Order: sequence, then structure tokens, then C-alpha cells
Amino acid sequence: MTSLVSGAANFRDVGGLPAGDGRTRGGVLFRSGNLVAVDDDGIDTLRALGIRRVIDLRDGTELAHAPSRFDDLPVEVQHEPLFLGSVDSFFARDVTLDELYAELVEESADRIVSAVRGILKAQPVLVHCTVGKDRTGVTVAIALAAAGVDREAVVADYARTEALLPPERNAAVLRAIRAFHPENVNAEALATRSPAPAMRALLDRLDRAYGSPAGYLRAHGMSDDEVRRLHDVLID
Repeated sequence: MTSLVSGAANFRDVGGLPAGDGRTRGGVLFRSGNLVAVDDDGIDTLRALGIRRVIDLRDGTELAHAPSRFDDLPVEVQHEPLFLGSVDSFFARDVTLDELYAELVEESADRIVSAVRGILKAQPVLVHCTVGKDRTGVTVAIALAAAGVDREAVVADYARTEALLPPERNAAVLRAIRAFHPENVNAEALATRSPAPAMRALLDRLDRAYGSPAGYLRAHGMSDDEVRRLHDVLID
């Protein structure tokens, strides 16, 4: 399966997902990994898609190492770094995906809310991080679930990422991680996997703690009107 935008790994439209009697609108919300290697064809595709807003979930170190390529595209970029520690710290602590996602939703809640609000500000909108798996996966899943997308469709969209990561990329990343953390047990899952049970567990956690993903957003500052607008923007 190839990326929608040449040079941008894991770039895809989240349109067409079932949401009760409706479906998510196509051409409204996109997700991907970083845009540092976007080529000329990719720029042409981004222009044709009409992307107006980009929500970048990476930290400053990642931005400096892999700056996005936009050329003259008229996009507004919103930076919302979700990891409060360095990316390497998660490998150093050898956390599981479940632990990583629990930390994300509790420690970066304000920034997740800000990112979801960004989706409301202008569309078409792209949400991305370095790989488009964890920070992007969590943010997009919460937005979709809060908008009313069927739970298993939210989980399936998250799980698609694993098949979209190039094997050669995965092998290179794992070699680099194990050079510094040879005893790491969770490296492969953290770097290359997006298993459905991990997202189900996260959404179940939000149900228990906040009543629902929408309840999570409300608990951290989103208004009822904003949640309704999220449905109106994303669901047809």
C-alpha cells in the first residue's frame, strides 16, 4: 500500500469511516508521518488536496532534524509537541505502547485538545508527527471517536499504520535503537507496531475515566459546541 503523497510516509485521508448513519467526509482530515522527504510530485498532490492547515505534533529537536517541505504552499502550521520528554526517553525507560498512550493522554491533554481544536479552524487539515503512528494515532483517534465514528472503525484506522511503514525503515530504526538500548523489550512495538488492542485499551481507558473520548475533551476544556462542531466538520 503506497502513501497518498509521494515522499510522505503513511499519508492518508480518514474519509469514508462509518459513523452511525453517516461516514467521515473525504478530503477534510488527513494524517501522515513527517514531510521532510516530500518530492515535487508530493508537493503537487498537497496543492491539489488544498491542505490549508498542518498540525505538527513533533518537538523542536525533531523539527530541526527533519523540517517539513511546503515550498510555496499556502498552509498555516500549528505546532503542538505532545511528548513532554524526548522520544529517546521512551526507549530508555522501555515503556509499553499502553503506557506510552496513557502518558500522552494524561500529561499532554491540553495540547491534544489544542490539536483537536486546530482541526476545527481550517480544512482540509493534516495532522502529523514523525511516523504518524503514536502521537498522530492517539490525536486522530480521539477526534474521530469524539465526533461519533464507530469505535471499531477508529481502531482499524489506527491499526492501518503498521502496514504502511516500509520494512527497510523499520529495520534501520530498530538497529539504531538497539545500538543504544540492546536490552530493550518493547523497542519493536514502540517503533513499528500499531496493534488494534493498544487503541482499544486507550479508548476504554477514556471511557472509564471520562465517560467517553468526547468526555475527555470536555474535561480538558472543549465546549459542548466545539464537540458538536467536530461532528459537523468530520461527519457527513
